[in-house]
Amino acid sequence: MKVVDRAFLGFGVASLVTAVLFGGFWERQARATSSPGALSDDAGVQEAYSEALDVVKANYAGAPEIETVNKYAILGMLRVLDPHSSFLDSREFSELRNEQQSQLIGIGVTINPRNGRVYILSAVPGTPAEKAGLRYGDAIVAVDGKSTEDLSYGQVVAAVRGERGKSVDISVERVGVPDPVTVTIVRQSVPLPSIRNHFMIGPSVGYVGLTAGFSSTTDSELGQAILDLQSQGMQQLVLDLRRNPGGLLDEAIKVAQRFLPEGERILVVRGREGGSREERIYTSKNGSPETMPLVVLIDDGTASASEVVTGALQDHDRALVVGQTSFGKGLVQTVFDLNYETGLTLTTAKYYTPTGRSIQRDYSGTSLYDYFLHRTKTLPDTDATVGEPVLTDLGRQVFGGGGIRPDIRVDEPAGTALRGRLFGSTFEFARYLVAGQFPNLRQFRVESVTFNHVFKGDEYRITDDVIAAYRQFLSTRQKDFPVTDAQVTANLEYVRNRIREEVVTAAYGTDVGGQLNILNDVVAQRAVEVMSQASEMAENARALRDRQ
Repeated sequence: MKVVDRAFLGFGVASLVTAVLFGGFWERQARATSSPGALSDDAGVQEAYSEALDVVKANYAGAPEIETVNKYAILGMLRVLDPHSSFLDSREFSELRNEQQSQLIGIGVTINPRNGRVYILSAVPGTPAEKAGLRYGDAIVAVDGKSTEDLSYGQVVAAVRGERGKSVDISVERVGVPDPVTVTIVRQSVPLPSIRNHFMIGPSVGYVGLTAGFSSTTDSELGQAILDLQSQGMQQLVLDLRRNPGGLLDEAIKVAQRFLPEGERILVVRGREGGSREERIYTSKNGSPETMPLVVLIDDGTASASEVVTGALQDHDRALVVGQTSFGKGLVQTVFDLNYETGLTLTTAKYYTPTGRSIQRDYSGTSLYDYFLHRTKTLPDTDATVGEPVLTDLGRQVFGGGGIRPDIRVDEPAGTALRGRLFGSTFEFARYLVAGQFPNLRQFRVESVTFNHVFKGDEYRITDDVIAAYRQFLSTRQKDFPVTDAQVTANLEYVRNRIREEVVTAAYGTDVGGQLNILNDVVAQRAVEVMSQASEMAENARALRDRQ
């Protein structure tokens, strides 16, 4: 029985919240069945639906896909209940099962939408994509002969993925190559780790990016990352849960108890009063937890199972929480297996942090779009408090009802239209730079990717010659990237960092490129600065437990 906790959104805004998929799955049920007369009182509704469907089939101007119509009819019914109960078709249900096992079926690439197209940022080492020669900067222009020009990012991802053992033709536009390059790749199971990055962010401070959800391997991955960093001298830890959408709840419990001593409460799950779900209390069973000072990073994409971890560590004063207020999802779903390999996730319980906080945001009278984009009356990105405060072990005030508020709020730089143009233009410039298209900058040409590179900090420094080439590049691409010389000068540090991050990604893969991004990240920098506060708080909490 797998317990999962993840947020979900269907319909037209799904691509905006892909990172917060499938709500809190309390347990896995066998195929749902009903007694023959269970819905007899609603026979009129069933008859009306059947009649309406017949009218659609006979008279609709287009060619209705009945399977899709039925799917969204079920989704519409569930949306009346809450934002996280959902229906999964066979493909979605299969992807969920694969994801829980830390894998997906695909070709093994990291792809991203940039400048209105979908690009490959890196191939995963040892996967079919790497063996086929796909590389940084390749623009995916067709999949199985179908142009991607009018496809969304989500549609391109869906087209690239598919059945294990089935081949797919990927056509890419590559800088310096006149015609598209087409490769045929057989889809395979590709690793999907929870931890995408871990490295030393300071002399004694380790960083672990647990940003890809909680799957069956999350806790073991974290254990290995901690051991590796301790061998490098780590004495303090930054645990990054930003953009972590949740996942298997039992893995979240394991992660929390890795830092909490035996007997400490982690989570309480309660079903409806008089319902079939009894209250369940989860406590730590770890007799020798990690005692190093700990800072946890969160933002408005930190949801569900990652909020379970954050809430438990905050309530027991075990970690200092830095960043922005979390997503605010405290509902738990049961997964029911249905016919035709489909599934139903139904909200059956709520969870509460050790202090009794419910962190679920109010979704009454709010559209799905506003709810998942946080455009609700309890905005998580404000300092407004929701509900009565409760006290942590050390007597600090914390609040529930609208996500987990950080102990130290640090806002990331606000996005602007200019920053967007600079981001897009530095990426496009880097494509040409690493392809060797600037004769006087051949040292930046990347022939092949060096995976598992240990970043030293001095690789690919961006010289004035590179900036001069970037300015010249912009002068020829003003239609695409209207940026002036003055604007480049005013944002020169950002431009240097962006170009360098792209080149490092091309040379060493997305993991190392991500390290450079973290080293320049204001929230991560603040975490290192306040580590002494986290140390003092953890020591005070430990002393309090010893006195009790």
